[in-house]
Amino acid sequence: MHWRGLLPVLRRGGFAPVPVALPGLGKRPGSTPSFRKSDLADVLGSELSQRGLGRFSLVGHDWGGTVALLLAAAMPDAVNAIVIEEEILPGIDIDIPAPGAEHYPSWHGPFNRAPGLAEQLVPGREDAYYGTFLRQSAGPAGLDPDAVRAYIDAYTTYDVLEAGLGYYRTRADDRSDVQRLQQNPIHTPVLAIGGHYAMGSAVADGLRTLAKDVTGLVLDRSGHYPTEQEPESTAQAITNFLQQHRDQPPH
Repeated sequence: MHWRGLLPVLRRGGFAPVPVALPGLGKRPGSTPSFRKSDLADVLGSELSQRGLGRFSLVGHDWGGTVALLLAAAMPDAVNAIVIEEEILPGIDIDIPAPGAEHYPSWHGPFNRAPGLAEQLVPGREDAYYGTFLRQSAGPAGLDPDAVRAYIDAYTTYDVLEAGLGYYRTRADDRSDVQRLQQNPIHTPVLAIGGHYAMGSAVADGLRTLAKDVTGLVLDRSGHYPTEQEPESTAQAITNFLQQHRDQPPH
């Protein structure tokens, strides 16, 4: 649902987008052997290869951005370009600038990582927990109420709750993988998108420690969801960037 405004713009731009939900989430609930982001990158790479996609670009939001960057590091000859929206990768020590620091939540990470705590407190209170995070992280512009409802409903099954928490509980392994990448930054072009009322310029600043070619973009009215909150500007920027780096030689 997050990409609903982007997909038609990509198609008009000559692309054939393939939306993929991360394992355990969206329409892919169920058992996932590992939530380590490098393992998920391997899974995604295998899926794309099985679809016959030898060269492609990646667009990821939040954890999807971490998976995208690690996939590009593992398969540099396959990835034309990467777009990462609103993600500071694990192990990257960088402050979120104002006004995002006053809006983007800092409480959900420690809560999600605490063993057994969310499992006891969240079921039956999804509106309070997920709704609070969504509304706070969206900043002053807010989110479409139907989108908020859809996102909350998506987490009402225990399997999806468990998966959502699992993404936070591989922090040590994820930090280790990202810190190794800092020693050998990728050359794949990256568009780093931040919302002014969320991570802002910290998205690009963090990625510049991991990639040699980073273009930063901050959407002035957005929080954590620029593709939804400023859909026309964000979709056009993404499409232009991907067109610029389409079918370039391997990096």
